[in-house]
Amino acid sequence: MSETFETIRYTADVVAINTGRVLLIERGWPPHEGAWALPGGHVDAGETSRAAAARELAEETGVQVAAGDLRQIGVFDRPDRDPRGRYITVAYLAAVPADTPIVAGDDARSARWWPLSALPPLAFDHADILHAVTAQSGLLND
Repeated sequence: MSETFETIRYTADVVAINTGRVLLIERGWPPHEGAWALPGGHVDAGETSRAAAARELAEETGVQVAAGDLRQIGVFDRPDRDPRGRYITVAYLAAVPADTPIVAGDDARSARWWPLSALPPLAFDHADILHAVTAQSGLLND
């Protein structure tokens, strides 16, 4: 019996919300260059996904959130969710005060708040992640 091993990459994404809006970044690199996405990225060696989520949010948007304040939404592991190969992400929710300044950084071309009622098309499976948030009653009413 032969075994086939698959390279799996581990990432973390953040749904940052305030008053009916979600914070998205415009991707500055392929795949999906120029598309809107949730802030997120790879989990570094020795790092938890929660710490990676807080770090990526700060690096890509300038928004500082304590890792302990992030609320886990779920794990997203559909085999075809990323065209680069197998990526598994843990998504987190962050409630951000409305007056928090945002500054695009790292791999983001831009960052902005989008009304949940008027979202652009999203990269990867990020629309599914947002759907999971809305399906968990009351999360977006915080």
